[in-house]
Amino acid sequence: MGKGKFWILLLLALLLFSLDATTKHWVYHHLSLSPYSSPFYSYGEVGVFHNLLGIDFCISRVSNSGGAWGVFASYPKTLLFFRILIILFLAIYTFFINKVSKRTLPFLLILVGASGNIIDFFIYGSVVDMFHFVFWGYSYPVFNVADTLIFIGVFTLFVQTLFEKRKKKSCYATQSSKS
Repeated sequence: MGKGKFWILLLLALLLFSLDATTKHWVYHHLSLSPYSSPFYSYGEVGVFHNLLGIDFCISRVSNSGGAWGVFASYPKTLLFFRILIILFLAIYTFFINKVSKRTLPFLLILVGASGNIIDFFIYGSVVDMFHFVFWGYSYPVFNVADTLIFIGVFTLFVQTLFEKRKKKSCYATQSSKS
């Protein structure tokens, strides 16, 4: 990786990390803790829009001491240990082993998001979630900027892998038809 690309990725990582930290700080200090993710605007939530094509969206403060959807909430220290371990391995892979440069950005998004959620454990005692959508009556689990970064990173890797497989299949088909 060239020096220019490194500095651009570092700046992007710092900006995204700051966005995540700032939104969590604001929500933590300005909204009351929701006892659960209610499908209605209450408990100090801030309604962003209501019934936009059947979709509701609000900003609320929800505490998550587990992983995605609160999984392993009963084991926060064990979860923290494994999260840190996974981040260390992913960072080593991303910056020292990864040979596919187009995968660096998705891995960086995952690293920034995962790091943001880990730091929450030390600052707030749990992850601060705030974005609450209700899709046609279904209350989607509340999430934050870090979760969004992780999702975008994983989704991008999935799409890249999908297109790589299609490209390889078309190359093999072209080569075998020439034989």
